[in-house]
Amino acid sequence: MADGIVKLEIAAPVATITLNRPPVNAIDQSYVDGWSTALDALEGRRDIAVVHIRSAAKVFCAGADLALMRELVSTPQGCEQMIELIRRYQRVLDRIEALGAVTLVELGGAALGGGFELALACDLRVASQTAKLGLPEAGLGLIPGAGGTQRLTRICGEAVARRIILTAEVIDGQTAVGLGMVHFAQPAEQLQTWTHELVQRLGKLSPQALGACKRCIASAGSLTIDGSELEVQETRMLYGDADTQQRVHAFLNRAG
Repeated sequence: MADGIVKLEIAAPVATITLNRPPVNAIDQSYVDGWSTALDALEGRRDIAVVHIRSAAKVFCAGADLALMRELVSTPQGCEQMIELIRRYQRVLDRIEALGAVTLVELGGAALGGGFELALACDLRVASQTAKLGLPEAGLGLIPGAGGTQRLTRICGEAVARRIILTAEVIDGQTAVGLGMVHFAQPAEQLQTWTHELVQRLGKLSPQALGACKRCIASAGSLTIDGSELEVQETRMLYGDADTQQRVHAFLNRAG
């Protein structure tokens, strides 16, 4: 899958997904189809520790395809088609969030609307200090309806979500890291190298342990899952894993 709008390249334990719909990776049916195909190839793989998501263009993703919106927004039938596209995109972002591997998104340029909603579905967000980030849909009389209101509130709290969504504010990466919207902000000229080094470091960790960590973190605050018991269950599973046993023995040999 080295070609197409959503290009997937696997060199286990790292998978790289590159958005490639010039000029701004606008979201349409083909974009969502590309994501669905890439996720089909990734789900269930136990050898992938990290999925690195990036863009081949300066812009990461500018959101919905404006030409498509123009075409669909003027008729009831078109509106229903747009709603169905949003539902499909919601499912894609849910699948990204549920991947066992750590998902790390590299935001070298603008990530707006649905583009930033994609970033919010990832575990780790790295941005250039000058990248333009936001959920400006209210300025168009819309809402960030592909999970933006939910994920930004969960990640950053209600105060930040109200500021960013209700004011349609677009901020730079340096400001975003201060608000907790991204985890790391780097100078633009250093972003690619710095992110590559982080990806390589993550790739050296146990895919099974990373998946277990993700499940335990996701259980925090759940009304239906006992997070402490889940930690015990995941620990039991990991102690029985051959890779974990090898890593623990190697550590003990070095320590003793």
